Amino acid sequence: METLTADVAVIGGGVGGCAAALAVAEAGRTVVLTEETAWIGGQFTSQAVPPDEHGWIERFGCTRNYRRFREGVRAYYREHYPLTPEARENPRLNPGNGWVSPLCHEPRVALAVLEAMLAPHVSSGRVRVLRHHRPIAVRGAGADRIEAVVLRAGRSGRETVVRAPYFLDATENGDLLPLAQVEYVTGAEARAQTGEPSAPEEAAPRNVQAFSMCFVLEEHRGEDHVIPAPERYDFWRTYVPRLSPAWPGPLLGWAGLNPRTMQLMRYNFDPHQEKPGLFSGLWAFRRIIDRAQFEAGAYASDVCLVNWPMIDYLEGDLLSVDDATRAARIWDAKQLSLSMVRWLQTEAPRPDGGAGWPGLRLRPDLLGTDDGLAMAPYIREARRIRAVKTIVEQDVSARFRPGETLAERYPDSVGIGYYRIDLHPSTGGDNYIDVPSLPFRIPLGALIPVRVDNVLPAAKNIGTTHLTNGCYRLHPVEWNIGEAAGALCAYCLERGLTPRAVQADAERTRAFQVHLEARGVELVWPEDVNLDDGDPHAHAR
Repeated sequence: METLTADVAVIGGGVGGCAAALAVAEAGRTVVLTEETAWIGGQFTSQAVPPDEHGWIERFGCTRNYRRFREGVRAYYREHYPLTPEARENPRLNPGNGWVSPLCHEPRVALAVLEAMLAPHVSSGRVRVLRHHRPIAVRGAGADRIEAVVLRAGRSGRETVVRAPYFLDATENGDLLPLAQVEYVTGAEARAQTGEPSAPEEAAPRNVQAFSMCFVLEEHRGEDHVIPAPERYDFWRTYVPRLSPAWPGPLLGWAGLNPRTMQLMRYNFDPHQEKPGLFSGLWAFRRIIDRAQFEAGAYASDVCLVNWPMIDYLEGDLLSVDDATRAARIWDAKQLSLSMVRWLQTEAPRPDGGAGWPGLRLRPDLLGTDDGLAMAPYIREARRIRAVKTIVEQDVSARFRPGETLAERYPDSVGIGYYRIDLHPSTGGDNYIDVPSLPFRIPLGALIPVRVDNVLPAAKNIGTTHLTNGCYRLHPVEWNIGEAAGALCAYCLERGLTPRAVQADAERTRAFQVHLEARGVELVWPEDVNLDDGDPHAHAR
């Protein structure tokens, strides 16, 4: 069994994990970064979801390193792709012109940019990346500090021990927390636990947001790319979600509920629509290649990333089950997504009165898989630490802060973010919760576990609740969390402090905040911020 040592072990190579590893390495410290799949990058890459961002993102509201990543994506397209002159000169190039995001791009491009950002640190030996590794055990669990994490390689089964003064849990589900016996929460807390007016009367630990298996499509009119019927096709094509208020028909269909109003709505889908605009339909929703922005003939079709309500998996969570059940649920979610593909190709009602687009074709090559689905499930809700500070609904919801333009002004802020409180339908039968929030801060106290001293969250597993996770779970916020956690570990190693000691003392907290500001982490929102500009879709044409 190989033993590795580092200043910081980052367990999980997603958005927060990459940001954390960069922060540690930039401070001159050593890092072991582990990742369960073949690709680092999490939501950006293996989960295949372009970034969900707020309307100010091009001007402020993220860290300097996150901005480097965004501009790196644009630079990659300008350097390597046959863009039109107009697209190449656009300082706010959006390769897919998807209306949900100002930067809809291919997963492989995000992977190339992240690997380039880490490359000098990997070359110098400060960062070692272990792909296809997952944590299986912890040494020293149960104490206030852990000693090591045991990893298992998915292909060979070989085990590796990583020892470090600090461990960051940047896994997609918060998988290190139970192994390290860090106190944590799953699902919905009871109202008495959090004081949140919208929380349920009774806790529901298995009631979490649905996860999804995303995929990529292109369309070749006149061709036949229909896939064989998936094994569970007959089940999924007639499946009606058990949600309240009731879903208006089969999940595989164009009927749905508006997430904000809960009124009946009909989704639009037409890969032949000319110049689709804002809220124009699902084809352009998360489109990652808009062929109109590339030289004539470069693409035979637009390329569309599918992350739609129809592929939200509602039949069970991944947090409360053993490995075998987890694998079975992921397999079933893949069956749902493949059933959606088959339905689109053969049965989906078309605007012209016909049924199906047989020319729709999966693009497994863009996702690094054989089945045409994303490498990993898109996770919206993980285990969350029991933290020194728990962020609650009243801190961030516009409903409970009438007349205010900003959320709770935490004095120990280590970053900022903004998104609506956006919860997808859940495994417990809840429908959408999609309500306005206010631009918020990330309190350092939400990164400090109530007991364990050297395990910190670095992703969606900070001290939020089921409700507030809905606005703290998006890409730029997860990046900021990971960057702050990594910077904190390096800062503590340099000064002989603990994260708890930094957070508990106002002068030490302020000194760390100065350190963060020097590395380009924004800590507060402008007091005169115009909320009308924060609409995440304001960029769309």
